[in-house]
Amino acid sequence: MACLFCEIVAGEKPAFVVADEPVGMAFLDIRPVFKGHTLVVPRTHIVTLTDLPEADIPGYFGFVQRITAAVTEALGAQGTFVAMNNIVSQSVPHLHTHVVPRTKGDGLRGFFWPRTKYASDEEAQSFADDIRAKV
Repeated sequence: MACLFCEIVAGEKPAFVVADEPVGMAFLDIRPVFKGHTLVVPRTHIVTLTDLPEADIPGYFGFVQRITAAVTEALGAQGTFVAMNNIVSQSVPHLHTHVVPRTKGDGLRGFFWPRTKYASDEEAQSFADDIRAKV
């Protein structure tokens, strides 16, 4: 099955490339939240963060960090929103990190995430314990 991001990395599909390094590629999102919204992808076809080999994590996230700094500086942004979906809301099944430039008052409010509360400290601790057991 064809992967749009693999085709972009291979030069088979056009993209507005902002960086191309051995660890990955960064290019503009064609449907940006704000202009300058950049996607960072690993070169190899990896679907989710949990599929990224542990040895590749420092290089990939170092690249994400450099792109984040570049987006901030190049656009005069006050900050960035850095996000990643895994399976749910992942429109292209290839690991990608969104780097969205942010400015105070830009209208983005919590990225539309509904919030909830734990019923008690005990319930929160139970969730923490369940996750800790899998780390």
